Amino acid sequence: MMRTAAIDCGTNSIRLLIADVEDDALTDVVRTMRVVRLGEGVDATGRLSEAALERTFAAAEEYAALIEEHGSPPVRFVATSASRDARNRKDFVDGIRGRLGVEPEVVTGDEEARLSFEGASSVLAATGEDTVLVVDLGGGSTEFVAGTAAGLIGSRSTNMGCVRFTERFLRADPPMPDEIAAMRSEVGRFMDEAAEQVPLDRVTRIIGVAGSVTTVTAHALRLPEYQPERIHGAELTLEEISAAASDLLHLSREDRAALPYMHPGRVDVIGAGALIWACIVERVGAATEGRVRTAVTSEHDILDGMALSIAERHG
Repeated sequence: MMRTAAIDCGTNSIRLLIADVEDDALTDVVRTMRVVRLGEGVDATGRLSEAALERTFAAAEEYAALIEEHGSPPVRFVATSASRDARNRKDFVDGIRGRLGVEPEVVTGDEEARLSFEGASSVLAATGEDTVLVVDLGGGSTEFVAGTAAGLIGSRSTNMGCVRFTERFLRADPPMPDEIAAMRSEVGRFMDEAAEQVPLDRVTRIIGVAGSVTTVTAHALRLPEYQPERIHGAELTLEEISAAASDLLHLSREDRAALPYMHPGRVDVIGAGALIWACIVERVGAATEGRVRTAVTSEHDILDGMALSIAERHG
């Protein structure tokens, strides 16, 4: 058995998983998240703001203490969309190195997609002739990766995410029809881009990961609070996903904030995240001519893939 520590720093949140790995199986020791909105304004300015960096560094210091408390296992720190896009990412890299003593990896979209697939499929694996599409819907980017039990067959990282598209399209509360229409059009364009490398028409199963997907699922299930054990593995029809997403999109900010399963850091961006997820499942349903009728939600994602990769690196 080997203990590992994985940190995923995205556009909206920074997350930590301390896990014990044995025979390619993970046992959680600590799994936690802080919403730091690292990518706030990056789409418009091309830079990480000082306030966003301060929030992220504070969370990194907290995580450093947790890692030490649990035996100082080997750490892998992966940074994704916001830090890939920022001109001042050296400030971010230097700040993380100084607080955690580890070099943050600003990974490519393809590597992000691969790790997400490995994390989701570690617990919801492809079987038999399944072609599984894993969708990792983040704050600044969305990764599409398809694979079978034999391995990956196509992946694409796209620059659409709940933070980026909220800032770009959804300004009214709730959003206006023309804002929604413009965003739908842009999601469609990115889906065309993804379809060039990911065989959507061959998909037999969809797995969605990350906070927008899990929140839409919680809303569809009408949970009394955020319950990971009920969300993980939940299988919803495409119609249930579209209905829940539409409801979230059209609620006011006040009503979204009052939902018992809504993380405070997701209130402002869940409308865009929900619309992206609904558009994706609708597109896959159409591409498969109705053969895919449901999608599965996974609480296991890039963090799990990172933890497995640490154990593999250290033998």
